[in-house]
Amino acid sequence: MSPLLSELALLARPMNNILLVITLATTSLGAQPSAPSPIPAPLRELPWGQLNFLHTTDVHGWLGGHLREPQYSADWGDYISFAQHLRDKADADGTDIIIVDTGDRVEGNGIYDSSKPRGKYTFDILKEQHIDVICSGNHELYKARTASDEFRKTVPDFKGHYLASNIDYYNSDTQEFVPLAKRYRKFTTKNQGIRVMAFGFLFDFNGNANNTVVQPVEETIKEKWFQDAIRDREVDLFLVTGHVPVRDSQEFSLIFKTIRAVQWDIPIQFLGGHTHIRDFTKYDSRAFGLESGRYMETIGFASVSGVKSGGNEVLPQVAKNKFARRYIDNNLFSLHHHSNTNSSTFPTELGRNVSEAITSARKSLKLDRVYGCAPQDYWTNRAPYPSRDSIFTWLEESVIPEQVSGYQMSERNNNSALVVVNTGALRFDVFEGKFTRDDSYLVSPFTSGFRFIENMPKEIADRVLPLLNQGSPLGVNGLAATLPGHPGANLIQDITADANREYPINALQNQVPMGEIAVAGENDDPKQDLPPGYTTKDDAGTDGDDTEHKPIEFFAVPNCFAANVQLSKDNSKAQDDAQPETIDFVYNEFIEPWIVLALQYLGQDYSSEDTAPYMEGKSFTSLMTNWVEENWKCKD
Repeated sequence: MSPLLSELALLARPMNNILLVITLATTSLGAQPSAPSPIPAPLRELPWGQLNFLHTTDVHGWLGGHLREPQYSADWGDYISFAQHLRDKADADGTDIIIVDTGDRVEGNGIYDSSKPRGKYTFDILKEQHIDVICSGNHELYKARTASDEFRKTVPDFKGHYLASNIDYYNSDTQEFVPLAKRYRKFTTKNQGIRVMAFGFLFDFNGNANNTVVQPVEETIKEKWFQDAIRDREVDLFLVTGHVPVRDSQEFSLIFKTIRAVQWDIPIQFLGGHTHIRDFTKYDSRAFGLESGRYMETIGFASVSGVKSGGNEVLPQVAKNKFARRYIDNNLFSLHHHSNTNSSTFPTELGRNVSEAITSARKSLKLDRVYGCAPQDYWTNRAPYPSRDSIFTWLEESVIPEQVSGYQMSERNNNSALVVVNTGALRFDVFEGKFTRDDSYLVSPFTSGFRFIENMPKEIADRVLPLLNQGSPLGVNGLAATLPGHPGANLIQDITADANREYPINALQNQVPMGEIAVAGENDDPKQDLPPGYTTKDDAGTDGDDTEHKPIEFFAVPNCFAANVQLSKDNSKAQDDAQPETIDFVYNEFIEPWIVLALQYLGQDYSSEDTAPYMEGKSFTSLMTNWVEENWKCKD
């Protein structure tokens, strides 16, 4: 255990034996003191096979679990205990299990985002899990400091297991670009002796910091090291991990075709991420891909049988490969069941220490500080937009106008404003009740600020939002093609491609109402007492979720929304029918490339040089938090 983790665990220990007994007696409710108890529900068993995989992706700092959602309330310490029990089971059965994480471990939770420096506690907590193959996501590379942390902390923490097949890092010590980590890894499993060739890719990402280089997959697969690796005849299974969607991604499709061209009969297991969904995709009868959700809601389980081991032929009755999957709800009810343990036998010493360290880190960061109390739930995708239950309606009608109007009055001579924000900037829901410091980072973890173009003709400003909301994310995929010779056209096309992956409109299309699913053993009566949750349909059918759920209805949202802040020159809000000729056009700075492109498509001669900082020092997170403190008073 790391020194910092040991220190945190000691700080988290109760001060006397009585409190210690109470703490241990309540572990079945959740490792974090405020975690809600999971709701018991019918469970499907894990489909154990010859070779098994335990998979996380897009954790985004949710190491403490979901403290407002019972079905996802287990924490990273519980995951460590769970993984150990499954490794013990594999040893007892003579099977194997490989633990994998496919990136985006940072940005999205107070434990990471509120610490100074960012990640102060996260890296020491993460590394306590034994992970056999780990790779980078795009969020590890957005900022130079984050990329540096990955190279200097996470890669050494998982030395030899961290794979970066298409990422280079600028090492300031040697003043040269070097591989972020090993390009590939070949290893033999402990019990079955299966020879595995593993890779770790990132999709063709273009928004990375300048101390990193992400080589397009199409170029990477032409390199000698990759061509040699896929031609290795002493391989029983290819494991392709990556921060890449498993369905309809050009990168995984290309890797699959390239391997198949030289190794037609070797099974391939893909483990992906990035789109924040549960999915299982068939490439051919010997190749499948698993994607395991987001935010520690899901622990993915996959298995492969009928694999040669150590070059030995498979028995005829199992010669055909069999792939299976399960999406585990990350709560102690599920974890106890699948590990055949209970509240007394489940926690390992290391798992409990890590849970205590998370508790201590949360306390040190004051993540339970209450800013206000929400009068109701506000949803990102579980309510239509616009509606009173939509988080975007709340922001555009209340938060943004009230926060921006004061600034416009004091700093912008009472100019009216239009404020455009991409919906992807809001990462999570607001739940009725206490709104804490942690909640502010869960909802909006990004540190980017605002920019604006002053005195834009209102008739032009009003035409930008419809353009951004046309078709696919950020709506301007085709706009660059209509501007031949535009100096930023290639950049816009690159960034738009990244946005399509970051905020996919159809990301929830494989979640279907439970009424459409035939569950083995269910009767004709609706199970209204089931907990709400994912009801996933994938290439293997409709039985992938480990827990039977009552379906949640998901609604599509636009790429961006806008708030009108109309003021008059007499220091008051303008009448609805009093339209100004010019306004200040404000937007969160992440979407500036799309804003500029949309304006140029409209025939306007704007560039980034015509923009300026707005409300300097303010992020969307601080804007929202200020409003909550001023408006959502808690009842004593």
